[in-house]
Amino acid sequence: MTQDPVDVLIIGAGASGAAVAWSLADTRMRILCFEQGGMPDQQTFPTTGRNWEAWRTGDFALSPNQRGLPEDYPINDDASPIKVTNFNGVGGGTVLYGAHFPRLHPSDFKVRTLDGVEDDWPVDYQTLAPFFAENDRMMCVSGLAGDQAYPAGKAPPMPAAPMGRSGRKLAEAFNARGWHWWPCDLAIATEDYDGRAKCNNLGACISGCAQGAKGSVDITYWPHALRKGVELRTQCCVREITVDDQGMATGVIYYDETGKEEFQAAHEVVMATNGIGTPRLLLNSTSKQFPNGLANSSGLVGKNLMFHPYASIQGVFTEPLDGHNGPHKSILSQQFYETDTSRGFVRGYSFEISRGMGPVAKALTGMKWGLVPWRADHHSAFCGLQDRVTSLYAICEDLPEEHNRVTLDPSLTDSNGILAPRIEYTLSGNSKQILAHAIARGIEVMEAAGAKHIETASPIELAGWHLLGTARMGTEPARSVVSEWGRSHDVRNLFIVDGRIFVTSSGASQTSTLQALALYIAYQMKQRLAN
Repeated sequence: MTQDPVDVLIIGAGASGAAVAWSLADTRMRILCFEQGGMPDQQTFPTTGRNWEAWRTGDFALSPNQRGLPEDYPINDDASPIKVTNFNGVGGGTVLYGAHFPRLHPSDFKVRTLDGVEDDWPVDYQTLAPFFAENDRMMCVSGLAGDQAYPAGKAPPMPAAPMGRSGRKLAEAFNARGWHWWPCDLAIATEDYDGRAKCNNLGACISGCAQGAKGSVDITYWPHALRKGVELRTQCCVREITVDDQGMATGVIYYDETGKEEFQAAHEVVMATNGIGTPRLLLNSTSKQFPNGLANSSGLVGKNLMFHPYASIQGVFTEPLDGHNGPHKSILSQQFYETDTSRGFVRGYSFEISRGMGPVAKALTGMKWGLVPWRADHHSAFCGLQDRVTSLYAICEDLPEEHNRVTLDPSLTDSNGILAPRIEYTLSGNSKQILAHAIARGIEVMEAAGAKHIETASPIELAGWHLLGTARMGTEPARSVVSEWGRSHDVRNLFIVDGRIFVTSSGASQTSTLQALALYIAYQMKQRLAN
């Protein structure tokens, strides 16, 4: 059955799809968004129950392979040391993220010019600056102005969240080393705002915020977009994007909530389907014009997959800290963010300081570390860990390499019979060097802070949160998939708006930048296409 055509069809209701929908709603265009999952219900989040940690191994697990819900698609990531984590539903990954909200640095957009590696971006920090500020307001970002790691003028609209005991403990250690640190920018309300209550320090950000203080786009952008007239349909699983004889997108074939196959016509199609979902859908959209996948004349769709490899350095202290209470992140250090060739690698990483784990995770981790025996002194040993563990996480820049890629698995399918993605990824020598450096410096910080026991891991396996680069932007069609304003080089009414268009990954979480990019692309669309 064919649905009446819309002016703009957005595929994906996560961080970037929501921002584009809200921005384009200022026009008179009819805008429709399809989301494969449903609308989150805060009353069903794990933190509404005492067994919230157990829930995180089921329907709220980070890995879709572990959740196995009908709205999830399986991912064959056997050929990767880092496993993919994502969330299908209105809000996408922002429902389960930690709300850490740093921006990319100006240098991230100029890595070829500054460091002689990879490519410069076709946009820069200054171009995105007004969109960063607009997004900070919409996402309700809290933080402290004056961080010298960024250009002057960056000022979060909300006061910073308290550092807590953990933040102060690690900040003192950074001071002792003479290294940079600053309170984290967080998409977490520290004051009542826009009908949402401020953070109550529950401390389970990555299980979904039942308080509504965390800036997930289901409660930030979407209410405003819907009031402006955007239509949102959930439980719509898109199988392929169709094209006409001239190679222009005509709409999508999708399955509705009953599993019935439908066709939705559209004049413009915007993809906001994450670094795995975007190449999966493009590669599944074959035709006589595009036998190797839609918008893939460059052969780069799915290639240059970048994660952010993570290293963890966890310290056990003698005095009580915060436990898991408070926002997940407290302070960050970008002392080792920029290239210093004397370190033996290019680019760098950030340290994110996280508070402790919940009690169940603490007990299981303590047993894994050999600090909590399964004997008569189990409880006393556990009490020696409770509220006394804090963590440094190093988020490392991953340079793009074409052999790191997303393809279609030849046999694995989702519940609608659509071929699932397959990941092929290896850590580069440069990434390994960054991780090793981060572990060594992290141990120094923990020792300076007085940790009595230190545990490290690198790379963290279940840390494929950031999926970047599989449909990169650029001005040269032979070396990129979309233009500097997100339009496909091959299909002139097809746009990609999220982290898939990143040219390089940076050493910082990407949500702030991918949303600023989405707002920038929406602005360009309004200037060029709305009439």
